[in-house]
Amino acid sequence: MAISAMAFFGATQAYADLQITDVEGRTITLEKPAERVLLGFNFEDFIAITGRNALDRVVAISRPVWEGWRSKQYAAYVRQIPQIDQLVDVGDTEGGTFSIEAAIAARPDLVILAAWQFRALGENVAQLEQSGIPVLVIDYNAQTLERHLKSTRTIGQAMGTVDRAEKLATLYENYFNDTLSRIEKSDALAKKVYVELAKKGPSEIGNSYANGMWGGLIDLLGGNNIANGQIENWGPLNPEYVLASKPDVIFLAGSEWLGAPAAVPVGFDADPKQINERMAGYLARPGWSDLPAVRNAEVYALYHGGARTLSDFVYMRWVAKALYPDVFSDVDPAAELKQFYDDWLPISADGVFVARYVPVSQ
Repeated sequence: MAISAMAFFGATQAYADLQITDVEGRTITLEKPAERVLLGFNFEDFIAITGRNALDRVVAISRPVWEGWRSKQYAAYVRQIPQIDQLVDVGDTEGGTFSIEAAIAARPDLVILAAWQFRALGENVAQLEQSGIPVLVIDYNAQTLERHLKSTRTIGQAMGTVDRAEKLATLYENYFNDTLSRIEKSDALAKKVYVELAKKGPSEIGNSYANGMWGGLIDLLGGNNIANGQIENWGPLNPEYVLASKPDVIFLAGSEWLGAPAAVPVGFDADPKQINERMAGYLARPGWSDLPAVRNAEVYALYHGGARTLSDFVYMRWVAKALYPDVFSDVDPAAELKQFYDDWLPISADGVFVARYVPVSQ
């Protein structure tokens, strides 16, 4: 199903060398838009920016971070685009299984890595570059508007889809700014917020977040994150401290992780009843029934895979709506997420991506 450059871009269109400066300030040169990409992360973002036939131009992926971290998302794409399952797997930088040899053997004309992958590879990046393979670094994990927009536009440059990338960058920036402008109009007091990674079940305290990830988002939105000052980036909070902090809102970050049978299973093909039952287990912890968030039914499950993506403006708005309901009454993040998938991606957003806990009647 590979598409030649002439077929994809049009027989009469010619390109000068492309000079692209990535989020790390590194400049790479491409003779023409990439045709054989090794894609390390941000798979959906790449597809949205490049177009519905994007994966025809991918020869290798870091499969563990897609199939392992977002198994049902991966399965949804394989159902639609079966050749994904046949792409070369170069392994995972975080797990120490990334193979430079496999990456070079796949003969990519461009490697696209998330900033955290680029940093993990360190000096090994030079082996790719010495083999004549340029490396483009993107960064949605930083969760800054600047790096989101820069990453989107550089992918568009590299893939020859500049107009599409610009439309997505504008869409993202508009939603981002609208969210913050609404908050400025709210009269609501700042709410105390607790976030926990709901991966291993209620018997084990999962990570909370400060500065980055969900913690960074809460800070951006003006929430009072109880993890601030307790942890540097991520880690579990003391259960007694959580109780003493009396959070007004609780977010349980769940996903479709492989090998995590006790997780709150938010995401693609998720079952609302099962999500609610798993959330109930957390609320049954000692002392939780007295927390303001539980008493006021302000407990939510969030799709952990939704943060740090081109569609994370939707989760930004979901969290903002929980913190400032007075100025988000007309906002339907679920509808916005569905629209994003319908407009930009080859699959539908079929699943549960945010769920508010519904008390089970006795």
